[in-house]
Amino acid sequence: MELNGARWRKSSRSSGNGGACVEVADNLPGVIGVRDSKDPTGPALTFAPKSWRTFVTHLTRSA
Repeated sequence: MELNGARWRKSSRSSGNGGACVEVADNLPGVIGVRDSKDPTGPALTFAPKSWRTFVTHLTRSA
C-alpha cells in the first residue's frame, strides 16, 4: 500500500528511550501506517483504523 502524503509523528512519550521509537501516520483515509523512526525509508506496517484503535485501546488498558 502506498503511503504517499503520510504525515509521520512520534509519541510525545518517546523521548529518552535511546531512539527506539515508532512513528504513526493517521492522516490517510482508511489506513494507519506504522514505521521504525530509525529507518524512515524502510518498510511500514499498515492497519485498518478499527484494528489500530483496538490495539491502542488494549495497550492503554494494560499499562
